[in-house]
Amino acid sequence: MLVRMPLLSSVNRHGILLEVVQVLTDMNLTITKAYISSDGGWFMDVFNVVDNDGNKIRDKEVMDYIQSRIETSAGFVPSRRGSVGVMPAEEHTSIELAGTDRPGLLSEVCAVLADLHCNVVNAEIWTHNARAAAVVHVTDDSISCAISDPKRLSMIKELLCNVLKGSDDLKTAKTTLSAPGVMHRERRLHQLMFADRDYERVEKAGVRAVEEGSSRPQVTLLNIEKDYTVVTMRSKDRPKLLFDIVCTLTDMQYVVFHGMVNTGRIEAYQEFYIRHVDGLPISSEAERVRVIQCLEAAIERRGSEGLELELCTDDRLGLLSDITRIFRENSLCIRRALISTKGGKAKDTFYVTDVTGNPVDPKIIDSIRAQIGHTALQVKCNSSLAPKLPHQETTMGHFFGNLFKARTFQNFKLIRSYS
Repeated sequence: MLVRMPLLSSVNRHGILLEVVQVLTDMNLTITKAYISSDGGWFMDVFNVVDNDGNKIRDKEVMDYIQSRIETSAGFVPSRRGSVGVMPAEEHTSIELAGTDRPGLLSEVCAVLADLHCNVVNAEIWTHNARAAAVVHVTDDSISCAISDPKRLSMIKELLCNVLKGSDDLKTAKTTLSAPGVMHRERRLHQLMFADRDYERVEKAGVRAVEEGSSRPQVTLLNIEKDYTVVTMRSKDRPKLLFDIVCTLTDMQYVVFHGMVNTGRIEAYQEFYIRHVDGLPISSEAERVRVIQCLEAAIERRGSEGLELELCTDDRLGLLSDITRIFRENSLCIRRALISTKGGKAKDTFYVTDVTGNPVDPKIIDSIRAQIGHTALQVKCNSSLAPKLPHQETTMGHFFGNLFKARTFQNFKLIRSYS
């Protein structure tokens, strides 16, 4: 049974759509269809969602929890865009990294942290277009709490900066250590990548180019009646796709007034009517090109191609350093990684290719599994073998027209319906 959720509010503000989508995404719900409309002081959003396995949601307690999370997390709490949701906590220190990607970079970062007795409790690492960004949460290995010594924090930052600067790239590496806290990690990764201008195309000799017209997303923009810019996007479907797009539009200071999302077995189609927060549609060719590039980057960052490897084993100081060193010594390049620990167990997911971006030789994977342990390291999926999108021209559906013109909705409520 699908859960359909119209969201009505008499208080419409910039960023509230992102907050709603973020809640659904954080609960590992997959949005299969969505209809979005807002104007003046109200908004009405309808989401069809299923669980992470594609099953319809039937449990009343789960549905009540979804409703509660949306009402509390995405209701009327003021946006804190500048702080990116940093909240007080004492359990870890957050490290943000951004710089030029290269083979073995994550291994070097993990080696530095292990040498400094920093235990990585969770982390997420993205690479895109020759750039890399990471948000890493570490604890002091001796006390299993956040690191508070200013001298030690300064040393961690200095050594990590040296690792990131181990390249002849003219761009400046960035390392930031925050006060102990909790932030929305994925939104922060988008912001780090955007600030590092990963949307600007870089061609590197010897690295496999992305196939034009097949796996590349198709993004088009068109202004209509001087009121809106219509953005249409067609790409391979994947989890958290809508979050990535809405996150990017929000941080670029664009507002989605109307929109629709439709996903199939392979493909996702999205159409949004947007304006800048100043109330104007996109007005220049340079701005149009930049928005297209940024949306393409938002779709591609998490759409990792490569072999998916999952590590499940007992956690210990230096585990991540040892695993990534083995990958590096066998010429594996980590394209994306998700690191987590719970109850003394490590569960890490890596997406890997060879150093040229091509699929990894199965014999190399067998050798690595023999070193790490066949039960500890499992081969999950090879995304490079996923079906490609058929090439076709994208047409403007202008789905909404004048459908949403009434402005009579009052008060916030969330309605569940079933199909």
